[in-house]
Amino acid sequence: MDNGAARPVDPRVMETMIPYFAEIIGNPASFHSEGFKALNAIKTARKQVADLVNAEPEEIFFTSGATEANNLALIGGAQRYKKQGNRVIISAIEHISVINITKELTRQGFEVAKCPVDEEGLLDIDELEKLVDNNTVLISIMAANGEIGTVQPLKEVAENAHSHGALLHSDATAAAGQIKLDVKEINVDFMTLSSNDLGGPKGMGALFIKKGVRVKLHMIGGGQESGVRSGSENTPGIVGMGKAAEITKEEMMKEAERLTSLRDRLIEGLTDVIPESYLNGHPTNRVPNNANIRFSFIEGEALIMSLDDLGIQVSSGSACAAKTLEPSHTLLACGLKHEEAHGSLVFTLGKNNNHDQVEYVIKELPGVVKRLRAMSPLTPKELR
Repeated sequence: MDNGAARPVDPRVMETMIPYFAEIIGNPASFHSEGFKALNAIKTARKQVADLVNAEPEEIFFTSGATEANNLALIGGAQRYKKQGNRVIISAIEHISVINITKELTRQGFEVAKCPVDEEGLLDIDELEKLVDNNTVLISIMAANGEIGTVQPLKEVAENAHSHGALLHSDATAAAGQIKLDVKEINVDFMTLSSNDLGGPKGMGALFIKKGVRVKLHMIGGGQESGVRSGSENTPGIVGMGKAAEITKEEMMKEAERLTSLRDRLIEGLTDVIPESYLNGHPTNRVPNNANIRFSFIEGEALIMSLDDLGIQVSSGSACAAKTLEPSHTLLACGLKHEEAHGSLVFTLGKNNNHDQVEYVIKELPGVVKRLRAMSPLTPKELR
């Protein structure tokens, strides 16, 4: 139940990729029949990814993953338009890759501001309006938070950004495939997509760049990806991401309905049975696969290890920040105390999860919580 960190490649995706490892091996830049086969496969994948977010194929640029796409959008976008301003705004709950990129932008002379969120992780639009000025060049707000699941009002943010001449980037890693995303309707300038979060291969991502918007290049070479991202294309990975996007578009609504039912049962089953347990994030305005629940007087790491012994894999936050052992910056931004943030578990459901697994978690987790609380000196007597 940790599909947010990694999920299995869909077997249909794997089947589509296999020929491009050993049979169709041409370089898409080669001017012969084998090269044309690879080139046409990439064109197909580009359209498949574009269709997922209602973009034009020429607006999709493949990268090595979401982190590179975030770098290309934020650093490339900010540097390309720095004559128009040096202020960059992000939300206080952005993914660690975005946060660390803005640290680099600060070293390059940009001014970075963080917009607060409310206790449910929803962006404070009024505060954003105060932060945006005519010196703002770029705003980056994730479509949905991968830890707490809260979905952000991107259309409002885009209107605010464009009214001041700023560009809007959105990291849609946690949202794509979970909710409908339409780049034209939102009017976003950049959007980051991740292959593995769609059921495709790891090490693949894409960046949507709206027609007419430019970036300063950071991968200089042979001019692949229309000159935006040089380097020989990862044809099997691109083909896999394209197929994953196609499957996701076809099955998203039905799968969202199924996951929402599982998610709500998990939330209800745990918070009703385990005292001093609470849902983190917005109760309804959240992606279908996410349930973030905190348990007072206990640490999430101990819960993770105990559950792993029972064959249940969950997380305590973003896998990209897990090694720090610090409390989630997302939960702290939502107003939780350090000890409260430490006691949270993130369940991210996927295609392989089912009703029986949810019931198994509901059956086993209360006993684990009770045992660990009995070992903690912080636990009140009535909960021991």
